[in-house]
Amino acid sequence: MDSLTEPELVALPWLFDFWAMPHQLPPSGDWRAWVIMGGRGAGKTRAGAEWVRSRVEGARPMDAGDCSRIALVGETFDQVREVMVFGESGIIACSPPDRRPEWVAGRRRLVWPNGAEAAAFSAHDFEGLRGPQFDGAWVDELAKWKNAQDAWDMLQFALRLGDDPKVCVTTTPRNVGVLKQLLAAQSTVVTHARTQDNRANLAEGFLAEVEARYGGTRLGRQELDGVLLEEAEGALWRSGALAAAQVVEVPVLDRVVVAVDPPVTGHSGSDLCGIVVVGVTMQGSPQAWRAYVLEDASVGAASPLTWAQAAVAAFHRHGADRLVAEVNQGGDLVETVLRQVDPMVPYRKVHASRGKVARAEPVAALYEQGRVRHVSGLDELEDQMCRMGPRGYEGKGSPDRVDALVWALTEVMIVGAATVRRPSVRSL
Repeated sequence: MDSLTEPELVALPWLFDFWAMPHQLPPSGDWRAWVIMGGRGAGKTRAGAEWVRSRVEGARPMDAGDCSRIALVGETFDQVREVMVFGESGIIACSPPDRRPEWVAGRRRLVWPNGAEAAAFSAHDFEGLRGPQFDGAWVDELAKWKNAQDAWDMLQFALRLGDDPKVCVTTTPRNVGVLKQLLAAQSTVVTHARTQDNRANLAEGFLAEVEARYGGTRLGRQELDGVLLEEAEGALWRSGALAAAQVVEVPVLDRVVVAVDPPVTGHSGSDLCGIVVVGVTMQGSPQAWRAYVLEDASVGAASPLTWAQAAVAAFHRHGADRLVAEVNQGGDLVETVLRQVDPMVPYRKVHASRGKVARAEPVAALYEQGRVRHVSGLDELEDQMCRMGPRGYEGKGSPDRVDALVWALTEVMIVGAATVRRPSVRSL
């Protein structure tokens, strides 16, 4: 700092490369689209605004930059103006006084001192992108646009000026086709950011509140960690419903069950062993019972002894009443291994006589009825749940966590209710 001249010190606040976090700087190499995918408040808007600056500004105020015609595209025109242009992290706020563009309201565009222009467009009015042409574009919150595919397609036809037109996309991820296709393109580069990464520029109370409320949830992974969470078409479980099923406190439970879905083999390439703990309150009729998914204790690539120890440990940790295990693959060996760990553990074996989807559908119906709740920290289990569609599991490997969940909820809610409803037989 001591080596800088006075003009250099004055300019320092405007040198974004000096202050930027790694995810806010454009990647090197040859790319067409740069996607900044991050959580709320992760600094995406600032990065997009600074990228526009870097494209239109020259070394001196009147020098030409690499781009002279930029498209600014948001979900609505108001969002372009209030966030991308005039927002606290928008283009005008980020621009030094001698290079600050002027907003021409009648033309809906920014004009820089060197003559470069940025025109504002709404994704709702995607036909407005017909006709104009650009050598760059900044697209904000692509994943939430209602007409995302149509607007994105029109923009691609308009990026036809200059030697190498590029587009910067700043968005919180959502499971939509246009974003997934963009991420899969070879000409796309991606940087990721969590809300936590930008904590120095966020209110401490905000970060503490959202992390306490959404940390460890599927919604938190999307909105705070910036992770794209996929769902199968026609999925048995949806992200929104699982988010609504979250609870902070669990009541006193009448029964707790640990369910195990053992892997077929026990080497490094094996599927994981699904281990899920579920409790239930049983006051009133079976229709009034409520189940609580307490823990996903699944272990990956484990030997039979390792997963048996993990299952028995979960059993004792929660003071469970029974351990249920599927034995289609392991047969009596499953019980033998479990008894090696704890000879006295209450145990019931179950056989899968139907396919995974058929077994899961009655359990999914319990969720639709609002009869199942989740504690936080079940994000990997919930990811698998949302990839279980009508044609089966659409993720990698086997849905062992879901299988264990289905066995546990079947035991406490379906088998348990059937036992209560079964009429007693009186001896004559």
